[in-house]
Amino acid sequence: MPVSDETLAEIALSRAEYAAITDRLGREPGDLELGMFGALWSEHCGYKHTKRLLRTLPRSSDRMLVSPGAENAGVIDVGDGYAFAIKIESHNHPSAVEPYQGAATGVGGIVRDIFAMGARPVALLNSLRFGTPENDRNKYLVNGVVAGISGYGNCIGVPNVGGEIKFDASYSGNPLVNAMCVGLISNRKIISARAEADGDSLILVGAKTGRDGIHGASGLASRTFEEQAEMRAAVQVGNPFLEKVLIEACMEAIELPQVVGMQDCGAAGITSAAMEMAERSNLGIQIDVRTVPQRESGMSAYEIMLSESQERMLLAVKPGRASELFEIFDKWDLDASAIGVFTADDRAIIRDGEQLISSTPISALTDSPEYHLSALKPGWLEQLQQFDFAMLRTPNIDPNDALLKLLASPNIASKHAIWQQYDHQVQNNTVIRPGADAALIRIKGSAKAIALATDCNARLAYLDPRVGTAIAVAEACRNLSCVGAEPVALTDGLNFGDPEKPEIQFQLVEAIAGMSEAASHLNVPVVSGNASLYNEASGQAILPTPIIGALGIIEDVEKHVEPAFKQEGDAIILIGADSPYDSVRGAPGSEALAVLHGIVAGQPGLDLELESGVQALCRTLIRDGIAKSAHDCAEGGLAVAVAQSAIQGGIGAEVQIDRNVQPNHWDWALFGESQSRIIITTACENVDKTLSIAKRCDVPAVLMGNVGGGRIRFADLIDIKLDRASDVWLNSFEKALSE
Repeated sequence: MPVSDETLAEIALSRAEYAAITDRLGREPGDLELGMFGALWSEHCGYKHTKRLLRTLPRSSDRMLVSPGAENAGVIDVGDGYAFAIKIESHNHPSAVEPYQGAATGVGGIVRDIFAMGARPVALLNSLRFGTPENDRNKYLVNGVVAGISGYGNCIGVPNVGGEIKFDASYSGNPLVNAMCVGLISNRKIISARAEADGDSLILVGAKTGRDGIHGASGLASRTFEEQAEMRAAVQVGNPFLEKVLIEACMEAIELPQVVGMQDCGAAGITSAAMEMAERSNLGIQIDVRTVPQRESGMSAYEIMLSESQERMLLAVKPGRASELFEIFDKWDLDASAIGVFTADDRAIIRDGEQLISSTPISALTDSPEYHLSALKPGWLEQLQQFDFAMLRTPNIDPNDALLKLLASPNIASKHAIWQQYDHQVQNNTVIRPGADAALIRIKGSAKAIALATDCNARLAYLDPRVGTAIAVAEACRNLSCVGAEPVALTDGLNFGDPEKPEIQFQLVEAIAGMSEAASHLNVPVVSGNASLYNEASGQAILPTPIIGALGIIEDVEKHVEPAFKQEGDAIILIGADSPYDSVRGAPGSEALAVLHGIVAGQPGLDLELESGVQALCRTLIRDGIAKSAHDCAEGGLAVAVAQSAIQGGIGAEVQIDRNVQPNHWDWALFGESQSRIIITTACENVDKTLSIAKRCDVPAVLMGNVGGGRIRFADLIDIKLDRASDVWLNSFEKALSE
């Protein structure tokens, strides 16, 4: 009898997809088969709306050791025998339902993706989006998510070194929780998520399997929220102490020559992990669900195969060679069992003891559909982009108060109240802590360090998905350059609404095109990533949020800088522009436009040629010891960037803008967000040298003031005590959450 529409909805399969399944099988699928297809063809596992587009991203690099999609994470070579695995993953819908466990298990899952590669996890970052913090539920979500991240991350001994937190009303029903992890691989010893040959054993280790998380991939992560839907049963529960033990046991186990592959049991549990291992290996697989250690009685084969119980790994082991492996797991007090064997055919055979439950071609299970998306631009967007800024008057507010208002904005104010809950010093390799443009992690035994950052201004992606996503790439790389690191790898977290809607399809097509253009121009490959779609609640989509995680290299860890001003009397130079004043070109999508005018509109812009030159110049000035500090002009523009550097350095600043050049609009002049601008400081005797190097590099630059005193001054426009600005920037966010 054909399956009901209700059943298909529960596993997020369309009637057309069900027809395709029966066509492939030549029969109706059994119950377990249908659940497995639902999981493996889900958006979360199958990428059916994005994989065609993702193939267009730049992947070529002499440093690339593992390409996107080939394994659990991308791997990039940094020289001297060191490599890093890097990936970002989302846990959005679970975090909306149960913020603590949703965020905690998001951290646990991305960490397992990294050590599944044989990489020792060395750093975590998180990129978070919430509705405006005036709303009590949004405060609850913020506090729950942060508690989940810190509660899990602090226990497993991996430093949480950075990330970003942004706010917009569109996220009120659907927060975004994206976790990024980076792991160190020595001597290029990479573990693959595949078996070697017919007869290899499939070993499951870690937590016992329960009923938590069933339909997490297909039901929770691959459809939009319904207002009254009860989804808590699909949220997994994490155990960070078990994860810590699992990390250490698996890192020891992979030293055994008989261990040939390892895979995380994440979304869709054993089904996804085992089928993907078999598919990568060009092998079949047989599994006996009775051999799976269970923590609940009476579990069916369906429940066992689709459970998303956390802290579980699958290992492929050479035939008859598992005894030494079990000794290691026994030493670490971990449950482990041989649950199956790889076979020479193309079938997934699932048994319950002697009973055959299903026999399905693996190629049918893992080859999910691919959909073509429309790139038709919606009319409403054209109108937003053509917004007439000439009709806007200068806001009826004093520039001093405007700066304070922007420093208090949740998107700009310091998030130290969040970061202080994270252990960012564990492992003792953190050189630059959270709060800078990028984190910096030393590589022990080497002079090298890696810099890490995540970025995305979703307003800009909303106004122009192509340009906005290119800006996200540019800013992530710019933040690395601001500490002195050369960008070498990107990972993306694509967070969008319902891909079955034409306007969301347009956003996806354009965003991935913009990412490709920017990454290609900056010569940085996209090595891994994640797509999280159906981010909607009550019919309202989130802003398109293509988060970019970036990794960069510093050859000498001593040659780095931070945003904070360093010394009284130092010169402040702006690179990337020939005047400190911005113009109306920096107004579209800016924080000032939203906060001071209550508008989100305009056409963002980006000059990738200029961007590349500015970043290269910044790195040169840092490497040569000329720049003492560097900070990019992002949300809030130049005035906010100067204020942040002054506050972090505890030293004031005076910007002596040429009085012959007066702004048409002081709001755009001070707070415009034109791209590709970085403020640096240098000793006064190095000013001419700096400007000469910039001219030689064909990058505009201008001397605009000096560090010093206890005030922040911009000609005759702004004059604020540093202490006052500092109090507003440091304390406004915490007050907003506690009120």
